[in-house]
Amino acid sequence: MADIARAIDAGYKEIWITGVHLGSYGRDLPGSARLRDLVARLAAVESYVLFRISSLEPMDCTAEIVDLVAASPRIAPHFHLPLQHGSDEMLRAMQRPYTAREYVTLVTRIRQLMPHASIGSDVIVGFPGEEVRHFEALRAVLVDLPLTYLHVFPYSDRPGTVASCQPQKVDGVAIRRRGAEIRSIGAAKAAGFRASQSGTVRRALVVDDGRSAVTDNYLKVGLDEVRPRNSWVDVRIT
Repeated sequence: MADIARAIDAGYKEIWITGVHLGSYGRDLPGSARLRDLVARLAAVESYVLFRISSLEPMDCTAEIVDLVAASPRIAPHFHLPLQHGSDEMLRAMQRPYTAREYVTLVTRIRQLMPHASIGSDVIVGFPGEEVRHFEALRAVLVDLPLTYLHVFPYSDRPGTVASCQPQKVDGVAIRRRGAEIRSIGAAKAAGFRASQSGTVRRALVVDDGRSAVTDNYLKVGLDEVRPRNSWVDVRIT
């Protein structure tokens, strides 16, 4: 919190909370502090600053954290929650400790509480053992999910990993085809979210050369006139 206080004093308007594994916050500290406690303290900061939480594993994005974000103007309505796959068989192969249904429940609740929230995700296509039925399960989950954007990663071997030693590697042509199909779904999701925000007014931070800004719900927009960088503006999305 001391570093955050210094950043606020230095004039930063937006602060990213990042880490290799944010859900592990507090485990190396004395006492029983956890990520929810940090988010609660950030939500109570009086200075007008926006905290944006970086990628969270689905099992670490608890109901308490979702409720805190929904209730506080200090926490950006922006979630990045890596799904990785829509097939439970593939999730187990990836050693992910959650199911596709649990992920859907989490994202659906966020969307119900915050219709304006940005919700992004990561998925992997072509993981060893991925059959057509697994890919179709992934596709079906993504089509129905109220996501805002997708990052699509074609699987490739990394030396020394468990996955690199697994048999049943997926053909490269199939991986590229599947990746293109999922990217198409992601593009449609992004366009749909942008359209849903048309006519709304959002608080945004001016970036780059002063001709664009990023809204609290993670839309980058062009400005009708140059504004001072690192300043807040209210923008109407068109």
